[in-house]
Amino acid sequence: MNFLAHIYLSGNNDMIKIGNFMADGIRGNDYLKFPDEIRKGIMLHREIDTFTDAHPIFRKSKHRLHERYGHYSGVIIDIFYDHFLAKNWETYSSVPLATYINTFYKLLDTNFKLLTLKTQKMLPSMVNQNWLLSYATVEGIGTILYQMDYRTKFKSKMQFATDELKLYYNDFENEFTLFFEEVRKMSIEKLQND
Repeated sequence: MNFLAHIYLSGNNDMIKIGNFMADGIRGNDYLKFPDEIRKGIMLHREIDTFTDAHPIFRKSKHRLHERYGHYSGVIIDIFYDHFLAKNWETYSSVPLATYINTFYKLLDTNFKLLTLKTQKMLPSMVNQNWLLSYATVEGIGTILYQMDYRTKFKSKMQFATDELKLYYNDFENEFTLFFEEVRKMSIEKLQND
């Protein structure tokens, strides 16, 4: 799962959303430095990642890319799954996607001092290029994958993964739909039990 899914799976608690969103950059016990609700978001992020990486449906999607992209295949599927969440947003939320995203950007801006330095540095590009909304189109996914490939000095070849997205589009979408129901249930249970 990538940014959009992690934010969505945080439910309605703004601080949990922030923690879940920036959790990738927080290592080990460093999460203990944050306020309680942000800590919950960080731990939820870790639970989601563990659940996702071990899930047979996610692994099936990932396997389809493994020969060409190796260990980057999981990162690519995270982005593909965010695409299908954005594309089918009305199925999951009554709030329009653009409204949801703009509200989230404002939340980050309002709580800028709570963000990690890495997140603070990333935020202007994210907002200016509207990364989250770009997930809704294959072209937007292509741009995101190109930027990620650039960060690997083009070793990952991720920029070409839209070829597989187009070729296996229905398979990936069906797998996302089945998987997302399960990760939603797990996230809801985790939020209710914490």
